[in-house]
Parts: sequence; C-alpha cells; structure tokens
Amino acid sequence: MRWLTLYARSRQVPASLAAVVVGAVTVAVLARDGGGAGGPADPRPPVLVLAAGAMAFSVGLSGQDPALDRTAAIRWVPRRAAHILLAGVVLATVVLTAQILGEDMATTAFAVSTGAGLMGLVALGAALAGGQYAWTLPFAWLSYAFFAPPPTGTPTQVATWMLLPPGTAAGTWTALVLTVTGTVAYAVAGPRR
Repeated sequence: MRWLTLYARSRQVPASLAAVVVGAVTVAVLARDGGGAGGPADPRPPVLVLAAGAMAFSVGLSGQDPALDRTAAIRWVPRRAAHILLAGVVLATVVLTAQILGEDMATTAFAVSTGAGLMGLVALGAALAGGQYAWTLPFAWLSYAFFAPPPTGTPTQVATWMLLPPGTAAGTWTALVLTVTGTVAYAVAGPRR
C-alpha cells in the first residue's frame, strides 16, 4: 500500500482532489442561489465543475522526473489507464455528492459520461503536449462549447457534446471516443516530454 501513497503524492493527487472538491462546493452553492423555475436543468454548472476538475487532475499526469519514470521497473500502461479512469470516477462522484449542498445539477449518466470524456480529453492532451499542457484541450473545447451556437446538426452536437443531455447519440459517442482514445494514447505513450 505504500507504493500507492507514494504514487498519489508524486502525482499531486491530494492537491488536485482538494481543488476538485472546493470547485464543486463553490459551484453547487452558487447554483443553489440561481435556482430555475422548474425548467430543464442548466448543464453549464456541472460541466464547469467537471472541466475544472479534469484540469486540476491534469497536473499529475506527468511525473517529477521523466527519466526516472522511464527507468522504473514497473508496468506503466495499467497504472496510467487506472489513473485516468479513477480520476473520471472521482470527478463524477464529487459532482453527484456536491448536489447535497444545492439543487440537482446533473444526472448520474451525465456526470459519468461527461467526466469520462473530459478525463479522456485531458489524457489526450498529456500524450500530445505533455502533462504541463494537458489542461489546454478541455479548456479550449469548453470555451468553444459555452459560446457556440445552439446545436442543430451532428457537427455542432459533436462540438458541444459536453452540454448535451445524456442519451444524445452524438454526445455519448463523442464522450466515449474521447475516453477510449485519450486513455489508450496516454497509457501506451505516456506524457510527452
């Protein structure tokens, strides 16, 4: 169990988790004060929490010393994949738990698919640009999704996948493709040096 503690500390998991919890509680409290009139729930607050959390977890996607990681006598592929998938589960759990403080922000399906897709996007960013820049892909995609025109066709639904309700084919498939592609790329290649 000591290796797990050392791994978590080397990947800054405690600090990332603290940032995720603080962000989720803040958004839940603010969302409670902005209550709706019984209409459909606004997907932006939970997406903001999930994206900020994915960006916080991106800090730990590369180690302190890449040379040390390369020479380690452990298999990195399963550990990297588990890191991404577990971070996605933690994101969804924090968002669903934070709803205790405010209104229902998201369904379980929405939190799981969007959290997994965002963690896949962060993992893809780490594989392409390195751990220090892994946050840029979800930040750019979130920025576009917030200001994009309403989705009318499949291309705009893919572009705004994180704001679509669960069960929307384009949103679900985009999240799934990002999760699988990002996790596999990061697990096999690791963070770019």
